[in-house]
Amino acid sequence: MLYKFYEAQRSLMEPFTDLAQSAAKVYGNPLSVFGQHPLAQRISAGYDLMHRLGKDYEKPEFGLRTVDVDGVEVAIHERIELKKPFCELRRFKRFTDDQGTLTKLKDQPAVLIVAPLSGHYATLLRDTVKTMLKDHKVYITDWTNARLVPTSEGGFSLDDYINYVQEFIRHVQSRYGNCHVMSVCQPTVPVLAAVSLMASRGELTPLSMVMMGGPIDARLSPTAVNNLAMNKSIEWFEHNVIYRVPTRFPGAGRKVYPGFLQHSGFVAMNPSNHARSHYDYFKDLIKGDDASADAHRKFYDEYNAVLDMDAQYYLDTIKVVFQEFNLVNGTWDVKGVDGTVERVRPEDIHNTALLSVEGELDDISGSGQTAAVHTICTGVDKKDQRHLEVEGAGHYGIFAGRRWRDVVYPQVKDFILSYQPKPLVETPVVVASPSAPVLTHPEPELTEPAPAFVLPEAPATAEIQLRDKRPEPIRKAVVKAKTVPAKAKPAAPAAASKAAVSKTVISVAEPAKPARKRPTQRHG
Repeated sequence: MLYKFYEAQRSLMEPFTDLAQSAAKVYGNPLSVFGQHPLAQRISAGYDLMHRLGKDYEKPEFGLRTVDVDGVEVAIHERIELKKPFCELRRFKRFTDDQGTLTKLKDQPAVLIVAPLSGHYATLLRDTVKTMLKDHKVYITDWTNARLVPTSEGGFSLDDYINYVQEFIRHVQSRYGNCHVMSVCQPTVPVLAAVSLMASRGELTPLSMVMMGGPIDARLSPTAVNNLAMNKSIEWFEHNVIYRVPTRFPGAGRKVYPGFLQHSGFVAMNPSNHARSHYDYFKDLIKGDDASADAHRKFYDEYNAVLDMDAQYYLDTIKVVFQEFNLVNGTWDVKGVDGTVERVRPEDIHNTALLSVEGELDDISGSGQTAAVHTICTGVDKKDQRHLEVEGAGHYGIFAGRRWRDVVYPQVKDFILSYQPKPLVETPVVVASPSAPVLTHPEPELTEPAPAFVLPEAPATAEIQLRDKRPEPIRKAVVKAKTVPAKAKPAAPAAASKAAVSKTVISVAEPAKPARKRPTQRHG
């Protein structure tokens, strides 16, 4: 009944929040009659705050259109790679027409970011994704609001979560040969389980795992969040926080942990801070400080957008992670997609490097909870394990904001790069004529052909000069081809690629002067 009552109350308040938004605009317009009131600015700010406190917050967009890569603006195309009932695997594909940048993007590591399913949407990691895109091919798990999933799709458990992660890892591996995995907060536990199961079966595991602020061992330095989960029984959670989705949503009848209850819990952890933040927003509107007011809106547009979690998944997480500690006790059994039950054995991981990251002031996952991963992954060589504690950082500071960009990311980048295989053969770059049309190219994948053109092998002494017989205004370049033996190392010409290539490569260069005579064809 609580979920139905909440939705009824929200529907009742919706016209008033819309009216408050209109009133804020009317009083905030100096050209309107109401804008001439002596207290117009304060009245407008009050209505604006009322609107934001009462409105319904929808799922935000990632909104990543471009990213700067070493001074070159690279276009971003966000697309769905895999679509599952409870999750979408999203990719942020990069495009550029700068050949040097394209070559650089081609060999960068592929990283799967597993976003938390703990109340907020994956867009909470927007800053994480934007920063990672400078040096990585980025995929992310975008979890679906459970109230939008019809009951015909069945339930969703913690075991299903682990099976999803394994499928996503295999998908990325199929494109690039291998990948790296980064998990933030809640998914550190299921990601470790997924990689452990793959290792136990002898499957190819990720090159590295980066685990950030997660409850690997929730017994260490328990926080307020941990204490609530530890001190209440499963029956208590079933009777007090689990409700059925109302009829107006596609998932009507599904048992969920509603997002509005989770949001109430988030706010209850620091109520005075949120009250102060809203009051500061009110004052910023009065002063006309648009930059600060806009920063407030962006933060709370993300913070107030929450999703429902399937009840089975939520209760499984409480039981496995916070009450029975199955992972660290070595008693966790997971059912696969084929119904086979397997034991999670982190000690079976041997070929995956491990980096753990914690915030000194983290009030969600206490000190030592993430670092505990090193004590149970005994199969990973000590030289391939690293731990980072970020001084002065809270929970969000390790994956968003200034500390993430300036302190954490450089070390994450170097760690991933140190385990990324070096390309065996450098792909030669074709230098286009300035007069020729320039096309926009996506970053290549393993399945895409190399961007170079190769002529059949010719005698080592052959030197051919060709020119199109038909005059075309666009094609004024002279095409020169020169065959270089595989073992020879001649000095590269100025217009050719710097990479040593054992095949005949065509390079296009602008001629210094127009040819007055018809060129001859010489054969060695």
